[in-house]
Amino acid sequence: MASREDLKIYLQDSLRALINASHILHYHSVLDAYGHISIRDPLDPSLFIMSRAIAPATISSPSDLIHYHVSDASPVSPDSPLGYSERHIHSAIYKSYPSINSVVHSHAESVIPFTVLKDIPLKPVYHMAGFLGSGCGDCSHTVPVFDIADFFRDHDVKDMLVRNQHLGDALASYFKSGNNVTLMRGHGFTAVGETLQTTVFRAIYTAKNADIQRNALTMRAAVFGYGAGLIAGNNDGVGDIKYLSEQEAIDSTDMTIWSVQRPWDLWVREIGKSGLYENFA
Repeated sequence: MASREDLKIYLQDSLRALINASHILHYHSVLDAYGHISIRDPLDPSLFIMSRAIAPATISSPSDLIHYHVSDASPVSPDSPLGYSERHIHSAIYKSYPSINSVVHSHAESVIPFTVLKDIPLKPVYHMAGFLGSGCGDCSHTVPVFDIADFFRDHDVKDMLVRNQHLGDALASYFKSGNNVTLMRGHGFTAVGETLQTTVFRAIYTAKNADIQRNALTMRAAVFGYGAGLIAGNNDGVGDIKYLSEQEAIDSTDMTIWSVQRPWDLWVREIGKSGLYENFA
């Protein structure tokens, strides 16, 4: 059995990693002044931890972090500082999926077009983003799109934010096929993972895949013209985009899971040398 001191060190390491994750995601333009990442409390799975409502790059100490109840996203301490209004994204996912231990929500601009163009789904185009097509059961290897307008109630503020539990539960239901990422119409995306490092990886490479796919679509239109076959890319005609197959996506996902520590170590080094970020955890 771990000693109290060992548990304290374990929690401290987890908090330091969470702060690093916010800085890494800002460094890679996945988060800007908005967006957030969380972890399930490593010592109590009925709680989760995320920062107070400040820009991710400015999070610097455990005093910036808040413990919340998974059940309803309420803060454990009544004296907690102001938190993000969209913490219900995190609580609902943790409540619905016990194996998920980290959640990130991003407004990455490269991804937004795929949330508003119904006929151009985000699909994995290279091996670093196989997770976009693996474990996705009935979604035909495309990333599902959550349209919050389908779930607004009369009293909801219709600003596209997931401000309450019923909207959080609706978004969480879009992960039921086992997908790792869900797009959010006119808003951004949410990604999940079994570890913090995996979740950060998926957030960064979701944005990169969106860039690459957009470039491929643009190149195709420039060379072959805008027409039939451009939209979904069925891989049958001249110039069609050949996306990863289901098995390629599954095997690529496995590869990135076992190698995720390599980019994580690099990213931690990058933020440590940047001069912008502070981490006193």
